[in-house]
Amino acid sequence: MAFTGRAALLAALGSVPVGIWGPGWTGILAVNAPLAVACACDFALAAPVRRLVLTRSGGTSVRLGESADVTLTVTNPSRRPLRARLRDAWPPSSWLPGTEVEASRHRLTVPAGERRRVTTRLRPTRRGDRQADRVTVRSYGPLGLFARQGAHRIPWTVRVLPPFTSRKHLPSKLARLRELDGRTSVLTRGEGTEFDSLREYVPGDDTRSIDWRATARQSAVAVRTWRPERDRHILLVLDTGRTSAGRVGDAPRLDASMDAALLLAALASRAGDRVNLLAYDRRIRALVQGRAAGDVLPSLVNAMATLEPELVETDARGLTATALRTAPRRSLIVLFTTLDAAPVEQGLLPVLPQLTQRHTVLLASAADPHVARMATARGSAEAVYEAAAAAQAQSGRHWTAEQLRRHGVTVVDAAPDDLAPALADAYLSLKAAGRL
Repeated sequence: MAFTGRAALLAALGSVPVGIWGPGWTGILAVNAPLAVACACDFALAAPVRRLVLTRSGGTSVRLGESADVTLTVTNPSRRPLRARLRDAWPPSSWLPGTEVEASRHRLTVPAGERRRVTTRLRPTRRGDRQADRVTVRSYGPLGLFARQGAHRIPWTVRVLPPFTSRKHLPSKLARLRELDGRTSVLTRGEGTEFDSLREYVPGDDTRSIDWRATARQSAVAVRTWRPERDRHILLVLDTGRTSAGRVGDAPRLDASMDAALLLAALASRAGDRVNLLAYDRRIRALVQGRAAGDVLPSLVNAMATLEPELVETDARGLTATALRTAPRRSLIVLFTTLDAAPVEQGLLPVLPQLTQRHTVLLASAADPHVARMATARGSAEAVYEAAAAAQAQSGRHWTAEQLRRHGVTVVDAAPDDLAPALADAYLSLKAAGRL
């Protein structure tokens, strides 16, 4: 219980000094008898806080950058009306900076025996699980002189999912996929393609596709059409070690990798391929296997939501062994990691042959756009030195990428905003060439 500001002001204005004497001491006490009676009555008429019944409902997941509404139902079982201020506390990252006070505090009035709802709108700034803290209620009397205060714990969790900003590229990549799949007039053939159907020859068709036996049975020249094989296995491997914590642009490298992985998973599942996910540094952080095509993307998004970079060196041997166990048959292994020379030369290159001799390997890495801007800097001695340092860093990445290509690895090195579409194009190129 507590005095309100109004009661304190009235006490200061209307108090009467009264002398008090006792054995060994004297003093003066300010007493305002009418105010004391009013406060006692106000306290007695304020609805009790502990007897309130609070329940939650509303959103349990939200994409990063979007908002989620969590509703709090307040039931007043007492015989006194509730006039209250309520604070619904959540972690600081549940709101945009500067909006917490407005979003988390509410005024409400609940008549005796009734209930009311208040809605807290969350707009998280980080991925992961956001768990509700205490709900603090301050119940006022009718005069506003005295208040009861108490707290309730009403558990609720909102999972903040990756934003999947590269979704905008999906329609154009699906159009290219349909083209490869023989659903348009453009037909392709490669080592990994399979027979689809026969159709009549038109000028410009590859003469090697003519089916002479079918032609002999009819009056027109027949050609075979081909489509990329389906039901291929794809393993997305996220390196969650220390290098994934490095910021490229406005977010960690891990976030850029997740976005590219989601676009590739959406595209591959539409192509009829099976997509699995492995997140690893020194142990398995996330594993998604055996999901149906319609459930792949939700499962990946949910698994990625709580992933955070671990400040440890990735165990390349453990990662390779785990990937081989996860992909027992020939697959496309897409490794999301860095192209920094030391981690690749000391960790990945020695164990890379174990992957390439059984699987097709594609490495995707997010480049730092700040380095690209530094490389074009001119106009001062400092800018020239920065450009030289950036050129040296880029040269090192190119050399590392060339080392990987010599081992048969397809390398995609692009800025965070370009990584997802570039990776999707690399996947479609592999599919068109029949390498899956």
